Amino acid sequence: MKLINIGCGQTLHPDWINLDLVPSSSAVRSFDIRRGLPFADRTCDVCYSSHVLEHLQPAQASFLIAEAFRVLKPGGILRVIVPDLEQIARLYLATLEQSLSGDSQAIAQYDWMLLELLDQMTRTHGGGEMGQYLDRLNAPNADLTLDFVRSRMGAEIDNYYQAKQLTRWQKIKSKRPAWYLQKIRIKIAELFVLLIAGKQAQKGFQEGLFRNSGELHRWMYDRFSLQQLLSQTGFIEIQVCQATESRIPNFNDFGLDILQGQIRKPDSLFMEAVKP
Repeated sequence: MKLINIGCGQTLHPDWINLDLVPSSSAVRSFDIRRGLPFADRTCDVCYSSHVLEHLQPAQASFLIAEAFRVLKPGGILRVIVPDLEQIARLYLATLEQSLSGDSQAIAQYDWMLLELLDQMTRTHGGGEMGQYLDRLNAPNADLTLDFVRSRMGAEIDNYYQAKQLTRWQKIKSKRPAWYLQKIRIKIAELFVLLIAGKQAQKGFQEGLFRNSGELHRWMYDRFSLQQLLSQTGFIEIQVCQATESRIPNFNDFGLDILQGQIRKPDSLFMEAVKP
């Protein structure tokens, strides 16, 4: 079967064709998915996209779903995972009500849910306020809110803390030469902006680059809006499913949504559809 992992990041499997703008390894093919998918019509069996759509503007997301429809064979499966706006909103409102009644643990959980709702749409630097919150949770004698955050982030919280423990040399070795070349270009551009337009313009330039780096969320989806997007594209048999459920043969063996028995992103909406 021809299996496509769209915008894979560091979550990939050798049996899949893994696509990402900035490859995390030699097993990933460098490609800008905003330009479409590099496959002929009706040649793929499965398209998988996890936490990618929310980083695209709505028109770009619609185009990507249309591209998945184009490259899939009749009967091909599309699996899409995004942050679940409905779930986030319901938990935010629940922790808000409990916080207003003076529940101290709910107040700490409320802070996290507010970050889940807003931080990745508004942050101006890597990690944002969410990263600072996680750093405080990892401190000695941190309160039990860590258990709540872990229930939301799943395996991703361990990946975050492991990355924070890397030495400077380990971080340097993990970067590809193209990453350093791009950094040099950006620093030169920042210097020119500073010399020509001043410090405030340089700050605006830096923020603009960050906002276009791919870290921010451009949109959010719930089970209705995502279903509408898939249906309007032409997909049928659209179903919300659990992380462990899939119509893709042997899907859990690939370790994309389940890692060592743990859901990689429990805060997600999982949806599958079929091309007629």
